[in-house]
Parts: sequence; structure tokens; C-alpha cells
Amino acid sequence: MIAPQPLVLVPGLTCDAEVWRAQLGALGDAASMQVADTLLDDSIAAMAERLLADAPACFALAGFSMGGYVAMEVLRRAPERVSRLALLDTNAEADDPGRAAVRRAAVRTARERGLEKVLRGSLGLLLHPDALPALGEAVVAMALRVGIEAFERQQGAIISRADYRPSLARVKVPTLVLVGAEDRTTPPRYAEEIAAAVPGAVLQRIERCGHMAPMERPAEVNAALREWLAR
Repeated sequence: MIAPQPLVLVPGLTCDAEVWRAQLGALGDAASMQVADTLLDDSIAAMAERLLADAPACFALAGFSMGGYVAMEVLRRAPERVSRLALLDTNAEADDPGRAAVRRAAVRTARERGLEKVLRGSLGLLLHPDALPALGEAVVAMALRVGIEAFERQQGAIISRADYRPSLARVKVPTLVLVGAEDRTTPPRYAEEIAAAVPGAVLQRIERCGHMAPMERPAEVNAALREWLAR
């Protein structure tokens, strides 16, 4: 019997392992999974180095949102260790000054008025209306567990991240690019750009889905990941 292949799952901004709970519960026969720690570091590079230190010698890699930035940094640093790549609801561009200013303002608001205030104000950008009643509280609770200190570190890391577009053409492993069709945080055009640049990449849109695809549409995401793991 062939052992399941190692798979490292990388959470997004203000996310912990809960964002991958449906995948951890459903894909155990296809992969031996671990969730990367993205809560302690203040740069994408440091998150990538921590992941590489904790990961097996060779592994499949799936990154959601901010986790996609970490995954692209891992691939840039150690391409020989990554057997396949999945990028979910993310983008390859660096922040422009406008987006960086919005992130800094969110950190200020969280410090002045509380992290929960920022979180509840962002739910409409994160979740499709179909998912709001069921998942809104779970998303807020997850982010409050992560806490304001990690939120500030992660926002700083995102602001200072690299532009990964120049490295996409060098990706040589089976790649899945997945996005919620109604993602308002990283709209589908970003996924289209990545998929067009990575040789042989498969682009998959999940209908009636916002930014939090692993939580919003777990059955569709699990099916896409299972197919990707088998390629």
C-alpha cells in the first residue's frame, strides 16, 4: 500500500488550522497533512523559512490567501522540495501604496477600537452572502483566536512581500489555481493571471463562493484538491 503523500497547508491572514478543517477531515486518505505556523513571524520570508524547517524533505504545498504568498516564497527558495502547488484565493502581485495604506489603517483601527470591529466590518468582503449566516461567527472567532499581535505582524508581512509574478514561469510542478467566483478580496482576475503564467496550471472557479473558499465550499474545494493530488 502506498503511503499518502505529505501535504503542507498554509493558512491566510488571521487564520489558524480551522480554515483547513474540512480538508483535514476529508483528505486524509490522499495526503498526510500538516498546517504551517504563520502566527509568529513578521515577514513572508520568515514564514517560508519556518515552514521549510518544519516540513518533510519533499511535500505538496497548498496556500490560501496570505498562505499563497508564503507558498510562492517557499517555491522560490526551495523548488526542489515542492512536488506540487495549489494556490487558493490569492494573488502574485506586491501591495501597491493604496493597498498598503488600507492595511495600515486596519491595524490602527484594530488598536484603537478593537480587532473584532475590523473583523465584523470585513465579513462582507470575505464571505459570499450565502455563507454569511453560517460562517460569519466562525470566521470572527478564528481571527480573535489569532489575536491582534499576530494580525499586526501578518499585515506588515503582507505589505512588505515580494512581487512573485516574475517567478511564476519557472514553476515546474502540477499546479492548481482556485478562486471563489465572487471573491471580492482577491477577485478572479488575480487567479487568471497566475494560471496564465504558470506552465500547465489548472484554473478552477468555485461558483457562489467568496474569499474563504476552503470554509465556504468545502466539498468543491476538496474535490479539486483530490484531483490535483492525483495528477
